[in-house]
Amino acid sequence: VQRYGKGGPAKEGTILVATFELNGSRFACSDSYIKHEWDFTPGVSNWVECTSEAEIETLFAQLSKGGNVLLPLGSYSFSPKFAFVEDRFGVSWQLNMK
Repeated sequence: VQRYGKGGPAKEGTILVATFELNGSRFACSDSYIKHEWDFTPGVSNWVECTSEAEIETLFAQLSKGGNVLLPLGSYSFSPKFAFVEDRFGVSWQLNMK
């Protein structure tokens, strides 16, 4: 995690850039100090392929905590186990078990 310092273009302590790994894939994120007219939308979401019941259940529990369940964790015609959740920050996640 790299944060903006004192005297930078953004509020001190906000994230300039951060990287993390999830299920073997690397992601990067940042705080934008520029005011935008848009917000998060479930039309763009993160897709996570889970390899076990424990993994998908843990991710579902953690991501839905304080968030919104868009499609409950269950068996569907397109997947043996799937869920669509929006986390507490408004980011959408589609969890799929192979």
